[in-house]
Amino acid sequence: MGETTSAKEHGKNIYGVEIPKGKTVNWYDYIACFFAGMFLANAVPHFVHGISGDRFPTPFAHPPGKGLSSPTVNVSWALLNLLVGYILFRVGKVSSGGNSALVIFFAGIVAISTMLSVRFAKKEAKKRSNQTR
Repeated sequence: MGETTSAKEHGKNIYGVEIPKGKTVNWYDYIACFFAGMFLANAVPHFVHGISGDRFPTPFAHPPGKGLSSPTVNVSWALLNLLVGYILFRVGKVSSGGNSALVIFFAGIVAISTMLSVRFAKKEAKKRSNQTR
């Protein structure tokens, strides 16, 4: 009669919000979601440049990230990014982790996309200024 049960025993968190069974996402899953977005977004330009036959910077270029790598190296780098991104996507439970996992996944995409667009815009501006001299 005087038995009390906690909210967690009823499938609710401390705020009384229903927790779907098997859908718990830990903090490290969110980190995996973020980096999954980063790796998957990073695969796109390398893959596109590689299959188009264009040279594009990779970490394997000389100097790393500034020099241009061959199309084959870019395709290989893109495929590695896809593999790592896919593994992190699964580990991070992006597709089954709820809206917060998806938001963090897309935050990873936004972070690397914005960061790289600024970096490559500066590189192109420097390249143009050197050509006009």
